[in-house]
Amino acid sequence: MSDHRPGLSLFEVMEMFPDEQTAHAWFARQRWGTDEADRFCPRCGCTETRRSKRRPYYFCTGCKKRFSVRTGTVMEASRLPVRKWAVATFLIVAGIKGVSSTRLARDLDITQKSAWFLLHRLRDALEGLGERREPFAGTVEVDEKYVGGRTKNMSNARRRAMRAAGETWQDHKSIVVGARNRETGAVQAQVVEQADRPTLHGFVADNVAPGATVYTDEAPAYRGLPYPHETVNHGVREFVRDQVVSTNGIESFWALFQRGYQGTHHWMSPKHLPRYRGGVRGAVVAAETEHRRADARGCGRDGRAAADVRAVDGPSEAVAVAPTVEGILLT
Repeated sequence: MSDHRPGLSLFEVMEMFPDEQTAHAWFARQRWGTDEADRFCPRCGCTETRRSKRRPYYFCTGCKKRFSVRTGTVMEASRLPVRKWAVATFLIVAGIKGVSSTRLARDLDITQKSAWFLLHRLRDALEGLGERREPFAGTVEVDEKYVGGRTKNMSNARRRAMRAAGETWQDHKSIVVGARNRETGAVQAQVVEQADRPTLHGFVADNVAPGATVYTDEAPAYRGLPYPHETVNHGVREFVRDQVVSTNGIESFWALFQRGYQGTHHWMSPKHLPRYRGGVRGAVVAAETEHRRADARGCGRDGRAAADVRAVDGPSEAVAVAPTVEGILLT
């Protein structure tokens, strides 16, 4: 059966990890390879290690401490089976509109609290993708989005209080500004306090390479950008000009984000909004760049999975699902 998003299926993932022992062995191979001489301690980097009598641990003769495939990863200090972490990561990356903690708890047969903990660790890992990305070159679309409940759904008392205070609907929403590289499909987004000129100009300067062409809407805050800059006027229903100038790519990202907000999560607190946004961005990256992995798919299921999951050292980072060069961090 053909699929416009080829890759591993859930059935294949379950076959790859039939039990916990197989899952540990597979993750160890991706992190350290098949040669035990290449295994190193995630804490001190020492390669003088041996298998511990207590499986699935290893012992480092350098720092005299035990470690496992979880050490130094988002799985560290978690009692959830590695197998469930692997399946959860697949569900998050494959679910482009997000996965709720209650749904994941049912799918993995764990408590909702455990699913909440697992999801936020993975979202933190996905959020880390943008921090290592180079500024976008070529053509970049930039737009901002207001996230929050609608005024018409507020109570009458709250709306009266807003009118009395002279507040608008924008004062009760969180603001997210995003940029999308039209050539690669990569997305960078950031929660900001205000959508004013200094904030938006600063975001563009941090995420767009000099000389890139920037497309935005007609918002006055974008005026004066030190880039080749063109706009479309949404106020008069102009969405594409000359079949080139538009912000439809970044608008599509916001559409996916909004569907996840309304249909999956229903509410996102300002405190955790960057994590939800990072999860959606990671799924979008996976969806838009899978076609670049043709070589990996050609070597069978294990080859595809090895291209998808590789070790990444450092705190709160471990195995990377890699539909892009930088990869989407998995547990």
